[in-house]
Amino acid sequence: MSSKNGALQGKRVIVLGASRGVGREIVERASAVGARVLAVARQESGLAQLAKAMPGIDTLALDAAAEAAPENVFHQAKPDLLVICGGATPPVRPIPELNWAEFTVNWEVDAKMAFLFCREALRTPLAPGSVVVIIASGAGLGGSPISGGYAGAKRMQMFIAKYCQAESDRRELGIHFVALAPSRIMPETDLGQAAVNGYARYLGVPPEKFLENMGPRQSPSDVARAVLEVAVNPPSEAGSIFIISADGIAAAS
Repeated sequence: MSSKNGALQGKRVIVLGASRGVGREIVERASAVGARVLAVARQESGLAQLAKAMPGIDTLALDAAAEAAPENVFHQAKPDLLVICGGATPPVRPIPELNWAEFTVNWEVDAKMAFLFCREALRTPLAPGSVVVIIASGAGLGGSPISGGYAGAKRMQMFIAKYCQAESDRRELGIHFVALAPSRIMPETDLGQAAVNGYARYLGVPPEKFLENMGPRQSPSDVARAVLEVAVNPPSEAGSIFIISADGIAAAS
């Protein structure tokens, strides 16, 4: 896919989980190419820092996993591009050390907000040509044995993209749903650093050694760039799932 990010100039972009990590990177890149960005996150303090760094963006503080969240967000703006990013920090311990609430935290946040916002995109509906991008995880394909239900929730986000694309096609809505799965842990993010520390502790190696053994990895900037590529050139495959790695972006097999 080739990117013509200037095509986003003047378009309305909404980013969930926008105040830090990958979400913040997406906000910065979308704003830089002239998009009208609404940054959504739970913590007002993070949004305030973001707005100070990028005065041209709009912000909205809310819990994206709340039942009324999609209606509240779409009431403020109907997006040409909706990016569902962020979520709960999973436990970094094996199953014998977890309770059910810990195991399901990513189902109650990550999977739930993808379900709620994708459902609302179909119900509203968003305009033909709109793109919904879910930032999932390579864990949804390869597993993550010491993060409870995280991998399963991320896999469900991919299924949600496929199911909603099929429904958009059935209803002839013209909305594109895509799931992007970064293949490697990104220590530049809070979630990634927690995972690195947890796995290093579990394996009995220093964090630096764990990262070295993991090999080349994509960066938050790589993920943000892929989001903008998909927004400008939506894939033709229904409910497409793409893997983002150090080598670029490729369709999941």
